[in-house]
Amino acid sequence: MLINELSKKSGLSVHTIRFYEKSGLLEGKQDEAVKSNNYFHYDDVAVEKLEFISDAKSVGFTIKEIGQMIDAWYNNKYSKSQKLDILDEKLISLEQKMKEMKDMKKQLLQFKDDVIHDRC
Repeated sequence: MLINELSKKSGLSVHTIRFYEKSGLLEGKQDEAVKSNNYFHYDDVAVEKLEFISDAKSVGFTIKEIGQMIDAWYNNKYSKSQKLDILDEKLISLEQKMKEMKDMKKQLLQFKDDVIHDRC
C-alpha cells in the first residue's frame, strides 16, 4: 500500500508517518520494478507498528524508547537476554507511570470532593 492508504488504515496523518520514518521507527520499501517514481510501499506490519507507536506514545514513551522497543520486537538487533532486559525496563517504567496516574486520579477526586462540599 502507498502512504495515503497507510494513513487511512492507521488513522495517522501522512506528515506523522513521515516523521516516524525520519525517526527510524518505520520504513517503506520501493518497488524495484518501477523506475518512474520514488513511491514507498508499506505492508500490514507497518500498520501494526504504527498502532504500537501510537499506543506507546499515549502512555508517555519517548521516540527513543519506542525505537528501542521496536528494535527489540521487530528487528534482530539484540540478543534474547538484551530484549528481555529492554522489555523488563519498559514494564517497570509503565508500572511507575500507572502509579503516577493513580496518584493524580486520587488528587483530582479530592479536588472534586472539595468543590462539591464548598471547601475551596
